[in-house]
Amino acid sequence: MRKLWLLFGVFCSLHATALTLNMPPPGEDMVGELITVKVADYKDTVNTYAEAYGVGFRQLVAANPGVNPWVPGEGTELVLPLQFILPPGERTGIVINLAEMRMYHYQPDGRTVETYPIGIGREGWETPLVDGAKVLNVIKDPTWEPPASIRADHLAMGHRLPAVVPPGPDNPMGPWAVQLSTRGYYIHGTNKELGIGMRVSAGCIRMYNRDVEEFARRVARGTPVRIVNSPVKVGWKQGELYVEVHDALEEQRAVHVPEADVADGIHLARRLSSAPVEINWVDAKAAAVRKSGMPVRVSADASAGIASSR
Repeated sequence: MRKLWLLFGVFCSLHATALTLNMPPPGEDMVGELITVKVADYKDTVNTYAEAYGVGFRQLVAANPGVNPWVPGEGTELVLPLQFILPPGERTGIVINLAEMRMYHYQPDGRTVETYPIGIGREGWETPLVDGAKVLNVIKDPTWEPPASIRADHLAMGHRLPAVVPPGPDNPMGPWAVQLSTRGYYIHGTNKELGIGMRVSAGCIRMYNRDVEEFARRVARGTPVRIVNSPVKVGWKQGELYVEVHDALEEQRAVHVPEADVADGIHLARRLSSAPVEINWVDAKAAAVRKSGMPVRVSADASAGIASSR
């Protein structure tokens, strides 16, 4: 883990664009690195650093248990979860992992991937799983015409929405919108940036406004889009096996068993690997219970004598 004792304002200016990471070598799955910073000002919240470093609020909280997200305290160390196991499946186009609340935009040259934190649909307005969609259009300064279902939902809460919301600071789509071929769904900005890394939308994908502007200017019409839900990811780095575990979405927690998913993922990775690897199942179970959202090595140290062939 790398430690950066930098002035917050300096690093913030450096991270005003997408997190662009080199793709891993063939046969590997991990990108990025973990970074630790210190809270610079007693008035800062966790969300101050989430937005500045391109991390979702909930993900930063999960990576820093015991830290008060609203008053972390000047000098407190924060771990920035900026290392990722790439989602399963083909590494092309746009891949959105709902459980992770993160989007991956694989670049056409195959050499880099740009990744962004996102907000997704709340319970009752879930973002759908999608395979085979594509980008239809890129819209600057979109006009929002809330559908009847959303207007009725707001009316039930005592808030009457207009039929049309023009571009501007009150438009929940923000300054840019990327229309998907899945009817009614967009990747767009927001007028409430605190909701990035949370479940706050009516099903669309929300981004920080600075991120959506950069993304919209780079994405091409026709780019393929997949939306997956993988709370557990398993991958390789330099011959070692890692797991990355996120909390399941609320409506799935009653049936989601992270320990079983971690074990299944590890067994599959071992079967597909040409090189045998022993597993530290104590660390694997701890990762499943902890759900830190960060890659954890589960390959056993051969000298430790705690590996199992389970």
